[in-house]
Amino acid sequence: MSIPTEDCYQTQSAILFIIFNRLDTSLQVLKQIRNTKPARLYITADGPRTYKSAEDLRCQETKAMIMAGIDWDCEVNTLFRDENKGPKEAIASAVAWFFEHEEEGIILEHDCLPNNSFFKFCDTLLEKYRFDNRVWLISGCNLQNGKKWGNASYYFSNLTNGWGWATWRRSWNTYDKDLIKYNDEEVRENLQNIFDDPLIVDSWENIFKDTKSGKIDTWDYQVTFAHFFNNCVNIVPNSNLVSNIGFGVGAENTIDGDSFFANIPLIEMGEIIHPQCMLPQKQADLYTLNYFFDVEKRRYKQNLLRRRFKKWLIGKIKP
Repeated sequence: MSIPTEDCYQTQSAILFIIFNRLDTSLQVLKQIRNTKPARLYITADGPRTYKSAEDLRCQETKAMIMAGIDWDCEVNTLFRDENKGPKEAIASAVAWFFEHEEEGIILEHDCLPNNSFFKFCDTLLEKYRFDNRVWLISGCNLQNGKKWGNASYYFSNLTNGWGWATWRRSWNTYDKDLIKYNDEEVRENLQNIFDDPLIVDSWENIFKDTKSGKIDTWDYQVTFAHFFNNCVNIVPNSNLVSNIGFGVGAENTIDGDSFFANIPLIEMGEIIHPQCMLPQKQADLYTLNYFFDVEKRRYKQNLLRRRFKKWLIGKIKP
């Protein structure tokens, strides 16, 4: 794969663009896709929810405007659903559909805004690690608040940053939407081989159980468990190349517009420098997990309860 050097980079990879009912964010992402002019574009949209007022009109308008905005020479494939499947079924099946036609590619949701560097980054690393089964996916999102890990353009991680990513069919073939390959008894032991902190293991174990039972209706935790249990790593850029612009009003899950992770500034990446070693940056992962799982606050409460119990016990056993 030859990598063009023009200022406005033209991506070599196919792109899967996942839209739904938000025209505002979808048009911003489409603008960035248009700038990079992929030769093959796949567009998918779940159907509207019947209990949401006027969502059918918003979904219809979004699809129409996105299709009208594709004005470059491009092969376009669509998977538009009439009925709502929900995020788990709709997105998992859309990615599977994408990889029925492509060996590798880039996946962007309607609220994940990439910069131009993201596309070259994905193209370059999709080629470099194409046959390296140790790497599961390439993320464009960096949640490290400006902290860089190592001197390279990216580092390796045990975690999944799914706001703008790329992967291969070989990786997606290990994806298990319903987690039927794994049982509850095995999960904790396997997680302990990855994480030393019992609170983090507890959190992942609970997520696994809730995802497998259907209590959590999602598709992306299954990606995390796929690479956890296949001893794979993911790639994270040291510069943030994708920003989630969907926080706040209109969001389904990311409703806190003041979130630490909302609208993280985009930083263009210069020359791509590859790391020498393929080892996960454990401290980078802990930084992210401490935020998502509130580990330090939970540990403080846990230690406080232990001290209170110890004090109570000593009082009980005093002669």
